[in-house]
Amino acid sequence: MRYTRTVPLLAILLIAAGLLSGCSRQEIYEAAMRYERSSAGLVPDTISVDGRKIAYLHNEDMHDGDTIVMLHGFAADKENWLRMAAELTDQYNVYAIDLPGHGASNKDLDRAYGISDQVGYVNDVLDALQLSQVHMVGNSMGGAITALYAATYPDRIKTATLLDPAGIFEYDSELVGLVLKGENPLVVSKPGDFEKLVDFALEKKPFVPWPIYSVMEQKAIANHAINQHIFLEIRDSGYQPEFRDSIENIRAPVLIVWGKQDRVINYRNADVFSARIPHSQKVILDGVGHAPMIEVPEQTATMLRRFIEQPDTIITADAD
Repeated sequence: MRYTRTVPLLAILLIAAGLLSGCSRQEIYEAAMRYERSSAGLVPDTISVDGRKIAYLHNEDMHDGDTIVMLHGFAADKENWLRMAAELTDQYNVYAIDLPGHGASNKDLDRAYGISDQVGYVNDVLDALQLSQVHMVGNSMGGAITALYAATYPDRIKTATLLDPAGIFEYDSELVGLVLKGENPLVVSKPGDFEKLVDFALEKKPFVPWPIYSVMEQKAIANHAINQHIFLEIRDSGYQPEFRDSIENIRAPVLIVWGKQDRVINYRNADVFSARIPHSQKVILDGVGHAPMIEVPEQTATMLRRFIEQPDTIITADAD
């Protein structure tokens, strides 16, 4: 899943100009993404890790302050964080990483993509970027990776924030029922599927102009094989006891944020995470689906900023 920030008038005018000048949808998409990244204060970059390319975004202007590492969910990429990162790059050094198999990073069908495997990959990336201690934020699959990373490498995590994390499926969701019937709205395979994915995953849908939307769908269809491969590797991870046992070892403060209208992973699993993780607290967001950083980016960024600055303070949905 990839979405842009709510596009301001200037961006809409740029898109209109591109259409009038005969630019392709791909060219319009790339121009819009450059604008979105610049507005967020981020620039794209790549690094070689174990001989494989990893793509990421980082601050155009670095600070002396703390570092936030952002990990997206399944079938998503680093651009998922643009709207929220725009609220944070004035104070923090932000790194939004394309996890292996996603975005512009290498997509190897013969690679292992289990949650524990991806924790190892993330650690290799942080080593390559020379990031020693970070605040880590993860959504969905990225949330499970964040939790397990915090348990596995406690000395590297200052705080961990989990946004609708995977990893525990004590309470089944609407997605589980669909998958059992042979349907999976998270894996796009043909035209029209992407719109269904957006409708299923998000309760609050941001405005995305048609040329950008169509390119996003093309990319999702092109990634069908790798997405199907990764989904099969992580599908049953939420039912395995090892993950639940491991996260009891987390020492860092943990904030769990969940959209109450999440159809991908049932929000009641927040109670299980909270009960298992020491020094954790949870916030349930009414009217929000599976991706708070996309649906309510300012609100999510405000909660994250407050949590980073005062991890012992009780965080609420209206934190300021």
